[in-house]
Amino acid sequence: MKNLLQAWNRISLVKQIIIGLIVGIVLALTVPTHVSGIVIFGDIFVGALKAVAPILVFFLVMSAIANHKSGQKTNMKHVLVLYLVGTFLAGTLAVVASFIFPIHLTLVEATTDIAPPSGIGEVLKNLVMNIFSNPVSALMNANYIGILAWAILLGIALRGAGEGTKTFLSNVADAVSQVVRWVIKLAPLGVMGLVFNSIATTGLDALRQYAQLILLLVAVMVIDALIINPIIVYVNTKQNPYPLVLKCLKDSGVTAFFTRSSAANIPVNMRLCEELGLDENTYSVSIPLGATINMGGAAITISIMALAAAATMGVEVDILTAILLCVLSAISACGASGVAGGSLLLIPLACSLFGIPNEIAMQFVGIGMIVGVIQDSCETALNSSTDVLFTATADICAKKKAAK
Repeated sequence: MKNLLQAWNRISLVKQIIIGLIVGIVLALTVPTHVSGIVIFGDIFVGALKAVAPILVFFLVMSAIANHKSGQKTNMKHVLVLYLVGTFLAGTLAVVASFIFPIHLTLVEATTDIAPPSGIGEVLKNLVMNIFSNPVSALMNANYIGILAWAILLGIALRGAGEGTKTFLSNVADAVSQVVRWVIKLAPLGVMGLVFNSIATTGLDALRQYAQLILLLVAVMVIDALIINPIIVYVNTKQNPYPLVLKCLKDSGVTAFFTRSSAANIPVNMRLCEELGLDENTYSVSIPLGATINMGGAAITISIMALAAAATMGVEVDILTAILLCVLSAISACGASGVAGGSLLLIPLACSLFGIPNEIAMQFVGIGMIVGVIQDSCETALNSSTDVLFTATADICAKKKAAK
């Protein structure tokens, strides 16, 4: 058994996850769906990630700011610009693709038990209110904007503390990071349980009638990941972007695809940033912030679903409204929750641009939930991997500038 465990540990994490994926598919096709013992592995893995991520972010950010030396620079301004530009371009790409390949859908029953935001003002208000939430409540509810705000304030307040206090904060941050590494080792079992649950309970029959929509969503996300984002990286770094792009997709996108939560993937991204040798003062803030505002995949989902609703209802969309949709989808995506399906509630907001009533728009939310098995997984993989990609891009630029 000891030799078997040693051999297993010598295999890379990605290969372990692929093995877990294959085992999960095989079990889903051969084992009865009522066997819940397999599903629990996925629940434990995602639950553990979600549990440790808020604590990790809180102590990493607070420690990084408290230990920040005067005159020491971070790359946050550059990262923020990349986040906003990337999200806007993703939404624009989705709008262009929807004009070229319009989608007409058969409506489903509305999802009436969900209340979408009433307007962009409510989305922005929710963001602001999250900043000023109770710190204990923010940790309990994984409100990362609130966690970031309190960690930054406490970190600034502790900059004048003694070295012993600062060392204690660093030690706690390191200890939580070690716990995260232990949790990540559960990824193969977690992926096995998640895949088993998705295939055994949902199946693929419900997705077949929406194949065209799924194909468009996935195709646009792939183009954004493999063409638009590499162009952004190249323009900034003036070097071949694909080694970095593919590593981020492999090491971050794979786990995010199965957890379907940008928030749950924060510990994975933190570890990848550390592996890439990025500036901890930057990524300790940019990664949790990216899980909230860097939502290129969400912008794609919002734009495509809104334009599919317009095409289905026979609404003509002019160029000015399309441009407004690009801006609205980018802003709305920043307010999308970092959990599975967070972007779907913003579809009615985008549909309101075209005068589509809420009752109809909510039916497209229902369609989004049907295709979410694939759509939300791809969306999260794009969102989360891009957090690391843009953080690394800003770091490369800063190092090049410093070397001159």
